[in-house]
Amino acid sequence: MSEATIPLVDPKSLLTLFGTRDQHLRKIRDSLGVSVSGRNDRIHIEGQDEAVAHATEVFEQLKVLASRYGVLSPEEVSQVLSTVTGKSMEIEHSPIELQFAGRPIRPRTAGQARYVTAIHEHDLVFCTGPAGTGKTYLAVAMAVQALKQEIIRKIVLVRPAVEAGESLGFLPGDLQAKINPYLRPLLDALREMMDYDQIKRYTEQDLIEMIPLAYMRGRTLNEAFCILDEAQNTTVAQMKMFLTRMGLGTKMVVSGDTTQVDLPSHTRSGLLDAVHRLEGIEGFAHVALNNKDIVRHRLVQEIVRVYEEEEPKKRR
Repeated sequence: MSEATIPLVDPKSLLTLFGTRDQHLRKIRDSLGVSVSGRNDRIHIEGQDEAVAHATEVFEQLKVLASRYGVLSPEEVSQVLSTVTGKSMEIEHSPIELQFAGRPIRPRTAGQARYVTAIHEHDLVFCTGPAGTGKTYLAVAMAVQALKQEIIRKIVLVRPAVEAGESLGFLPGDLQAKINPYLRPLLDALREMMDYDQIKRYTEQDLIEMIPLAYMRGRTLNEAFCILDEAQNTTVAQMKMFLTRMGLGTKMVVSGDTTQVDLPSHTRSGLLDAVHRLEGIEGFAHVALNNKDIVRHRLVQEIVRVYEEEEPKKRR
């Protein structure tokens, strides 16, 4: 058995380190099997030698994060524990402040949590990753939350009208009927958070707009939450056109799967081009999700994996 004491600069930082209702403290105790107490300007730790050493390192790293950001999230505590111990911790993600049918909407993986945090903290966010990682779903959820909290005045959902390998021909009906197949995935995501009548009412009031990318030209969007979905199918010129629609108080989220480009051969994807060009610009963030972030049917992970393994063989 051993013990250690960690000094604190500010006694008030105990609340930040231990978390609301000691949620961070309980996680550290349960994960490491140590006894932890805090009083005035120090934290006291008792337990087995290795556990005390791990707990000391965890609190030292959390002190740095707390001094830098002022708050600690459950995700950050789990990440530090995982880094120090070398063990994967189950991460509890804070829900987005949105519920549908009594069910809270929340990130379900560490990658998704980074995505949601990036949207909170940046005005322009790019998210790339395979199918099923929640790129569109979480962006729409964040947009609906911002609209209900009156942070923005409208939601604009955008998709390039590019067919996935097959020709749809001359579709019958009016303009809305022709573009509906392209916008359907965005509408499906929206229906996970709002009922049909509410969507219809918001659409009629122009609080929600769903349009093909081509119809964005010439517009300036102020106080809007714009989501460009399937962005891997934009050209470089189209991506530039979309990004320059950004007005005052507007937030933009651009998502796509770089392995499923349906553009003609030798046409550079605007998504890949923009990720490279915008790197380092203040206010921009790029979150790359991977197979571990897939939250659809468990077979989707396996399907993505086998297709990714096949690509290098074809190139060889």
